[in-house]
Parts: sequence; structure tokens; C-alpha cells
Amino acid sequence: GTAGVLWTAFTLTFFAEWGDRSQIATIALAAHKDPVGVTVGGILGHAICTGLAVVGGRILASRISERTVSICGGVLFLLFAVHGVWQGPDD
Repeated sequence: GTAGVLWTAFTLTFFAEWGDRSQIATIALAAHKDPVGVTVGGILGHAICTGLAVVGGRILASRISERTVSICGGVLFLLFAVHGVWQGPDD
């Protein structure tokens, strides 16, 4: 139901964002600027980004299968991993 989807979306977003670069940047911004403005800006930024992802996902789902999206995502993930290993952390 709706509560299940809400909980899944919340936990997915919360744990995916926890400790990432945007959170670190938000912490740094809040240390030097108005925390209320940073909070409202962060909420709006995430809401718009998530809204675009939902709309884009709906459009994509109506054109190609979930399996194709999963395969493409997996291949892209592996390509990024190979690139990261090849380039190394200092490049």
C-alpha cells in the first residue's frame, strides 16, 4: 500500500544520501550560512530532484522493461567501477 511505498522510498533515499558528498557539502554550508535557509534549500533541492526522477522513471517504464533498465544500470555501474580502478584515486 501507500505506507509501504512511502517507507521504502524514505529508507532508500535516507540511506543512499547518508554520508555522501552532498550531505558533507550541506554540513559545510550550514556551518557558514543560515541553517534555516540551508535546510529549506536542501529540502527543495531534494524534492525537485526526486520529482524529476519519479516522472522520468514513469516515462522510462512506459517505454522499456524494468529488466532492461536493471541490466543497463548494472553495466553502467561496472563501467564506472573499471574506470575508477583504472584512473585511481589521485587522478
